[in-house]
Amino acid sequence: MPGRKVLVVDDSWTELAMIATPLRNSGFDVVTAVDGDEALEKVFREQPECIVLDVVLPKQNGFQLCRKLKSFEASKNIPIILLTSKNTPLDKSWGLRQGADMYMTKPFNEDELITNVRRLV
Repeated sequence: MPGRKVLVVDDSWTELAMIATPLRNSGFDVVTAVDGDEALEKVFREQPECIVLDVVLPKQNGFQLCRKLKSFEASKNIPIILLTSKNTPLDKSWGLRQGADMYMTKPFNEDELITNVRRLV
């Protein structure tokens, strides 16, 4: 899927690199953001085809951002993968209820992430 744009949102630079690098190596055009406000702005400026979103973020968390993006006409059809360390069944259930298309937990498998992004775009 060369050139498909993916927005990766995580407040940890290490995690951001661990998520973005395999996606780039698989041919995706990766844009990054480090908090909920920056992510919201980049969704509308960059128009990604998929969003990989952490839950624990400054300014607005991933659950809030997911719910907000799914409520806007311009962004409601962009698939969102919540990729987070929040790994209880309740967290997953809540994330999917906020509109996430997929819920993955950290630590994550790179191949699984790439497969899931490809499936959604």
